Amino acid sequence: MLVELLRGLKTTFKAMFEKPVTYQYPEVKRPVRPRYRGRHVLKRYENGLEKCIGCALCAAACPADAIFVEAAENTDEARYSPGERYASTYEINMLRCIFCGYCADACPTEAIVLTDNYELTFTSRVEAIYTKERLLEPVRGEARPTPQQTPPGVYTRAVPKMADPQD
Repeated sequence: MLVELLRGLKTTFKAMFEKPVTYQYPEVKRPVRPRYRGRHVLKRYENGLEKCIGCALCAAACPADAIFVEAAENTDEARYSPGERYASTYEINMLRCIFCGYCADACPTEAIVLTDNYELTFTSRVEAIYTKERLLEPVRGEARPTPQQTPPGVYTRAVPKMADPQD
């Protein structure tokens, strides 16, 4: 019994003289591992065009159904991506996202990436839905930003109608 007590005290005294691992957040950010998956970012080409072509493969690969993509056609007057289509609406519900990285793996143009940013705070459910404006990296050069067609959190998915019991 005395041996166990001394062994426990040895561990306690050993820990007392070690330097504590404390970061003065937010002034000092904790370094993350190289494979850490944090906040999503939609990438752009060097000329300012979006890499996202609105194929919705990221939404199909998402196991939590957290991504909604609505595609629209590019025109010569309004060109947002180099392809025929672009994502007119791109939303990620961060309350549902499990940060698995399947969306980044499924993207054929490498438009969506998970960065090392771990500061994800919001105070309401509407703020937790990241729209295209929040996801796109800043515009470099003379390109204009892409407008989001729908307000945040307003999915335009077709909602299946329930059968009317009077029929």
